[in-house]
Amino acid sequence: MEENQTLLEAAQEMGVDLESPCGGEGICGKCRLKILEGYFSKYGINSGPDSLSPITDEEKTHLSEAEIEEGFRLACRSRAVGDLLVFVPPEGERGRQVILETGIQRDFQLNPAVENVSVNLPPPGLGDKQGDAERLKISLQERLTRDHIAIDYEVLRDLPHILRDSDWEVSVTLWQEAEAIRASGSAHPARFGMAVDIGTTTVAAYLCDLEHGAIKATASNVNPQVAYGEDIISRISYCQRQPGGRDLLQQQIVKSVNELVEQLAAEARIAPEDIVDAVVVCNTVMHHLFLGIDPRFLGGSPFIPGSKAPLDIKARDLGLQINSSAYVHVLPVIAGYVGADNVAFLVAEEPYLQDELGMYIDIGTNGEIDLGNKMELSCTSCATGPALEGAQIAFGMRAAPGAIEKVRISPKTLEPSFQVIGQEEWYPELSRSNIRGICGSGIIDVVAQLYRSGIIDPSGRFNKGLDSTRVRTSQAGGVEYVLAWKEESGHGRDVVITQMDIRSVQLAKAALYVGAEVLMEKRGVRTPDKIVLAGAFGNYIDKESALAIGMFPPCPVEKIVSVGNAAGDGACLALFDRHKREEARRVALDVKFVETALDETFQDRFIKALAFPK
Repeated sequence: MEENQTLLEAAQEMGVDLESPCGGEGICGKCRLKILEGYFSKYGINSGPDSLSPITDEEKTHLSEAEIEEGFRLACRSRAVGDLLVFVPPEGERGRQVILETGIQRDFQLNPAVENVSVNLPPPGLGDKQGDAERLKISLQERLTRDHIAIDYEVLRDLPHILRDSDWEVSVTLWQEAEAIRASGSAHPARFGMAVDIGTTTVAAYLCDLEHGAIKATASNVNPQVAYGEDIISRISYCQRQPGGRDLLQQQIVKSVNELVEQLAAEARIAPEDIVDAVVVCNTVMHHLFLGIDPRFLGGSPFIPGSKAPLDIKARDLGLQINSSAYVHVLPVIAGYVGADNVAFLVAEEPYLQDELGMYIDIGTNGEIDLGNKMELSCTSCATGPALEGAQIAFGMRAAPGAIEKVRISPKTLEPSFQVIGQEEWYPELSRSNIRGICGSGIIDVVAQLYRSGIIDPSGRFNKGLDSTRVRTSQAGGVEYVLAWKEESGHGRDVVITQMDIRSVQLAKAALYVGAEVLMEKRGVRTPDKIVLAGAFGNYIDKESALAIGMFPPCPVEKIVSVGNAAGDGACLALFDRHKREEARRVALDVKFVETALDETFQDRFIKALAFPK
């Protein structure tokens, strides 16, 4: 560790996966560590509380007196001043997140941006004055009736020996019929593309066979940038306050994508160099961080992106370890908080070709909403915050083993039953020792169930005087509901839902609802014909629970559909059919962005939407 470095910063450097949703701001209280005390001969050190900076007020807020007495500290607020040995409790570990990779089957026309063209050149003679590159260019231009075809520098370097080794018969991989990005003596070189959906929390990648129009392999991982902040605002803040922060975050995400490249290539038994095209989609902040564009000005009004247009960038310039001459196509963004992932969602669903008025919602740390059909399409974004992914919930966590994902509460006994990721049985039959917390779908369920069973009222407040040991006053003086007792959890603490947790969910759902309401009002409708949910959250939440708490506009449940990772689907479509890239460009220009913050009634609407519908 460097002097004056926090334990969280040290953990990040060493690759230790600590929960830190707030990015080290001392707000979430989840980066808990236990300081081990005594002499440890194995390491030859004395460890104890004297080797740490004094405990801070933030730590006293998040840790009980008993926990402080036991040696617990917050990693983001503790600085080592001597030798230390620390223990990371189960709730402090991130765990392997369950990541949604799949979407739905979609029709497309196979017309990729790269193609293989076979060329047979006559060997040069003594009187021939043309260079190898010029001879190849002329042959390709005549073959394709093009005025100009470029040859990538990396191809040019090896072209002389490739031509002679193959006896002047080569297969050239062309990008957009305009540039040679590979030359090979093989008659049929492999032709693969990679689609990547870079989310704030997760990264999903798809290996696409561009010859036959099939997805050959999928892979995913947690975005390593979560160690520097759970949400996009935390990451912008990190870039502002940390010298070299932007470069570090870009290196982290590029490294993550390269790990997926290696995994996909190994699974399909191809060389990474056979990946000759790539399409990347992401929200606007992740777009900037992936490309190394300064994201600071997305953090304040008027939230102007550094670039909105679609981009084609060489893989080697980004450090991606696919074919170095390949282009990486990044779909356009619409606004500061409506990104290329939303454009990919629209390309996959094609509302601009439909008569039915649809509402398209992708819920994450930032909610993106589109409303429209072939007549008109509008969109907005709303700051749902990380609460729906567990970041602002006392026992919230990502969708990983040990997380409660479904909840039911008996209106008679007020006793809960729930299902935990990784276990098929419902509580109380399940093995109880694995319960760690509650993920996004469980959070929506439990709030809806608390409301339906009368434990909380329409304002979100706990009803007092209920005959249940599960509804109690917490040590901090507020009211809470006990989902699992400490004897049943994997960390020895009661898993509870607090008044603050309910308030966080209300803030998130109100933001989403008002965003949808503003779009509907501007369109002159009271409800959409259908609601389409994208992403992991939209795929796993109980639709009736979401309606019960007023997360969406009123809509028949059968008209609410989940389409999986539609952003990933859109990225794959742009790989298989290059015309989808132009379609994405037009959509990004045509869709009308509505800034809800400019609506004079927004604050009144928001306050009204905090309540649960009767």
